[in-house]
Amino acid sequence: MIRRPLLVAFPLLVVLTGCSAAGQIRAGFGDAATQPLVDLNVRRDQIPTVLLQAQANPYDRRNLNRCSTIGAEVRRLDEALGPDRDEPARPDGSTLSERMQDEIAEQALRAIRDATTDFIPYRSWVRALTGAQARSKQVQDAVEAGRLRRAFLKGLGMKQDCAPPASPAWYRPTGRSQR
Repeated sequence: MIRRPLLVAFPLLVVLTGCSAAGQIRAGFGDAATQPLVDLNVRRDQIPTVLLQAQANPYDRRNLNRCSTIGAEVRRLDEALGPDRDEPARPDGSTLSERMQDEIAEQALRAIRDATTDFIPYRSWVRALTGAQARSKQVQDAVEAGRLRRAFLKGLGMKQDCAPPASPAWYRPTGRSQR
């Protein structure tokens, strides 16, 4: 197998490229190494409440008659989902060397995750039998519902002539509502 030399080469490469990548690997090592616990459905991440609410009723309009309440709900969804696609990319000011270190760290963590899950025979069957696959689908459904809810809220914000974040980042209110 080629993975064992990769596991030896990545730490050496990380040491040679700098401590930024080493810090990232240290921070993500726990998640990568405990991936089998996720596959066995022993470790389960909690789904944020805002995503569960979006899953229950993505088109709920209660208490959304003001731009401030729409914006607050969009911010809650942004916290759970990360920035929306309409948000401009934030310039991080990183150099090519720093971006390369980030990529090396990601590849090292991927190699660690792959190595820890390779020992599980019939992994897809194990995930199905333990319920991990069903849990993964629940999380994906909640994320999809959250994205749908955020898009709905931003459309509602545009209709009410709200400024971002209650509407898409590119939208400029005409000044007729702004409640």
